[in-house]
Amino acid sequence: IAISIMQSNSTNADAIYVRGLTLYYSDNLDKGLLHFERALQFDPDHKKAKVMRIKAKQLKERKEKGNELFKSGKFKDAQLVYTEALALDPLNKDINSKLYYNRALVNSKLGNIREAITDCTCALDINEKYMKALLQRARLHYNLENFEECVKDYEKALKFEKTMEIKNLLKDAKLQLKKSKRKDYYKILGIGKQASDEEIKKAYRKRALVHHPDRHANSTDEEKKEQERKFKEVGEAYTVLSDPVKKSRYDNGYDIEDLDQSDVDPQQMFRQFFQFPGGDPNFGGGFGGGGSNFSFRFG
Repeated sequence: IAISIMQSNSTNADAIYVRGLTLYYSDNLDKGLLHFERALQFDPDHKKAKVMRIKAKQLKERKEKGNELFKSGKFKDAQLVYTEALALDPLNKDINSKLYYNRALVNSKLGNIREAITDCTCALDINEKYMKALLQRARLHYNLENFEECVKDYEKALKFEKTMEIKNLLKDAKLQLKKSKRKDYYKILGIGKQASDEEIKKAYRKRALVHHPDRHANSTDEEKKEQERKFKEVGEAYTVLSDPVKKSRYDNGYDIEDLDQSDVDPQQMFRQFFQFPGGDPNFGGGFGGGGSNFSFRFG
C-alpha cells in the first residue's frame, strides 16, 4: 500500500515513513534510515519519523562501531558496543540476530565460551536457519567437548545445507562423541594424547603403585574393590597405549572391546614391568628379587 501511495504521490511523508519501517525491520537498516530522513524532508514535524530516524541512526552507528572494534582486536570494547546496540530496539529481530552472532564471536575471542553459546542460541531463537550462528555454536560445543549438542547442531545444519564440509564436520563430531563414551585411557594414566613412550611408562609406574591392591590391604572391602578396579584399568590403559597399533586404533575411535586387551592380567603385567619374577613386591618396605634395586616410599 505504501509503495502504491508513493508512486501516486512521491511526497507523501506517511507513505515514505511506512515504507521505511518495512525496510528497517527487514534487515535493511541503511535504506530504512534514508526513508525516515526523506519523510522528514517533506514533513519536518513528523514525530514518528523523527523517533525512528534517531533509533535507526544509533543502531547503525553502534553496529558499525562494534564491527570496527572487532576487526581491530578490541574485543572488550566491541562486546560493550554490541550489548548497547542490542538494547536499542528489541523489536528489530533481524538486526538483533546478527548482533547476537557478532557478540558471540567477540565472546569466543575473549574465552567466554558459554556466553558465546548463549548468544548463538539467542540468534537462532530469532532465525533458526542462521547458518553462521548454528555452525559457530556447533564449534563451541565441540571445543567444550559437548559432543552430543555438537552433533545435534551439525545434523540440523546438514538439513539446511547438504555440503561435504558439514558432512565431514558431522562425521568427526560423531566419532568424538563415540570416543567420549569409552574409558579414557589417557585420563586414567594422567597423560596427554601426545605423550611419548617414556612418559607412558612413567605414568603407568606411578598409577600402578598408587592403586596396587597390596597398598590397600588394610582398607575397607569397598575401598579394596575400588582400588582393584582402578589397578586393572591402569593395566588396560598401559596395554593399549604402549602398543603403537592398539594405540592408533584406539585414537581412531575403535571400540575398546575390539582392541584385544580384555584378558590382561594386571598383576602379571605389574611383575613384568618392575621385573619381579619371584612374585609381587613387598609394599611394607623396599622392593627385592631378580636383582632389582627399586625402592619406593609412599607418602
